[in-house]
Amino acid sequence: APGRAATDTRRSAARRQNLWIWLFLLPTTVLYGLYTLYPIVASYWYSLVEWNGFSDGQRFVGISNYEAVVADPAFWASVKVTVVFMLLVAPARILLSLLLAIVLNSPKLPLRGLFRTVYFLPVVTTTAIVGVVMQFVFDPGSGPINSALRTFGISEGVDFLGSSGTALLTVSGVYVWKFFGITMIYWLAALQTIPTDVYEAATIDGAGPLRTFRSITLPLLTPFVIIITVLTVEDTFRAFDLMQTMTGGGPFFSTEVIEIYIYRWAFAASVPQLGFASAAAVIFGVIVMVVGALQLWAVYYSRRRRQELTS
Repeated sequence: APGRAATDTRRSAARRQNLWIWLFLLPTTVLYGLYTLYPIVASYWYSLVEWNGFSDGQRFVGISNYEAVVADPAFWASVKVTVVFMLLVAPARILLSLLLAIVLNSPKLPLRGLFRTVYFLPVVTTTAIVGVVMQFVFDPGSGPINSALRTFGISEGVDFLGSSGTALLTVSGVYVWKFFGITMIYWLAALQTIPTDVYEAATIDGAGPLRTFRSITLPLLTPFVIIITVLTVEDTFRAFDLMQTMTGGGPFFSTEVIEIYIYRWAFAASVPQLGFASAAAVIFGVIVMVVGALQLWAVYYSRRRRQELTS
């Protein structure tokens, strides 16, 4: 009887503890359901109807919205811009952050903790604010960059954000600077998994920095390269806030990524087409899901590769 009473007491305490856990999780669960899960599910229904988002009438049109999106040249142009943006941003983030992470991972570097913080600061800055500030920075008339170009006699001024030839490159550079620290943290975490005694043995054998990187660091980082690459590529699909605040998709749609294309039809058009925009969003979601599937495969492959290298 005493043992049974103790068991009942423990079960009662566990139930109370679980109750408190669910109570604390309730606000997050409700908000996540209302503002994340419900819009995702609703977008699938909206993609099958013709609706402007304001009237009560929703006319079911089946897959007509999908056919219209696929037949729209502007949609494929936005896909092209998204791919070009990814090709510009992802390699720069991966390679430059790797080189910087190797430097900041050196125990001989003084104030390396301070440098890590400084390079990570842009990540925690609000992206919309960064976009607004960068509009002033790249202003062709009074911006500091063009002022410097005129001061040194390099150029009379470049309309970085107003020219279709430079706008995407400019936003790409700002995007790399803004999110550079995230990829750097990934590489720092990967570098710290390499045993220090391996580097010590290489130093004793007389290996220089370049030989150490080529023969030790790079092979042991191979399993992480796939994961970091996939995470970085997937991250480039979320550039709406920076692109919208800096260029709004212009000039002449040269920076209109898929997210801005969806936003334009859903909210910025003279007659909003929520069903059409939802169909484009669903297609975009499928693309992101494919990248997510590649990420899962990359995690599995990297773990297996890591086991092969360490066994």
